[in-house]
Amino acid sequence: MTESALTTTPEYSIYRNEETFAFGQRMAKSLAQSDLVPQAYQGQKGLANCIAAIELANRMNISPMMVMQNMNFIQGKPSWSAQFIIATITGCGRYENFDYEMNGEREDLKVRCTAIRIKDGKEIHGSWVSIAMARAENWVKNSKWKTMPEHMLKYRAATFFGRQYVSDLLLGIQTEDEIVDIQPMNITPKVKVAAEEVKEQEGERPKVIVTSPDDNPKVEVDDGFAGF
Repeated sequence: MTESALTTTPEYSIYRNEETFAFGQRMAKSLAQSDLVPQAYQGQKGLANCIAAIELANRMNISPMMVMQNMNFIQGKPSWSAQFIIATITGCGRYENFDYEMNGEREDLKVRCTAIRIKDGKEIHGSWVSIAMARAENWVKNSKWKTMPEHMLKYRAATFFGRQYVSDLLLGIQTEDEIVDIQPMNITPKVKVAAEEVKEQEGERPKVIVTSPDDNPKVEVDDGFAGF
């Protein structure tokens, strides 16, 4: 019976056997002792991260140092830089003439990535990314969208192209911007309820005074049921 790739460890993995793991540990230790690697990989605390970086590098067939220099930890999650996505597309050997196609200007500006697929010579297009999309998705909360919108559009377009056409090389790891943008937001309005009792007067029901957090006027809410 043929073994499935899901049930076997790839030959390039440092977890293949005890010998490869021991060699991977020695590599990780030498990297962790270097001042040239990012802080997340330094020292004893960074040793495990170095091992993970070596494993990723083996899977992607690139240098561990490239992984370390381009993988950042945003809110505790590993993420690729947009520059790394671009480098992966241009360096993977699958495409040539990678470029940006731009249309419109100012609020109507939009960008997409194009490239020629080497195996069949077909022109490949990524998805359009526009200023309107950036506003709709609330990407513009990052101040760089105000100061360098064209640059940010190119980064997003490259990320979209990478997700579409070299997703296997990115190993499902998101970019820094993607991790920040998909964080759930608490949109439940906060209402401060004052536990202030109003003395019951003849013919009136007890009332609770509700105060809005936006310094709006106080609203009196009847505590009873209409008609009773």
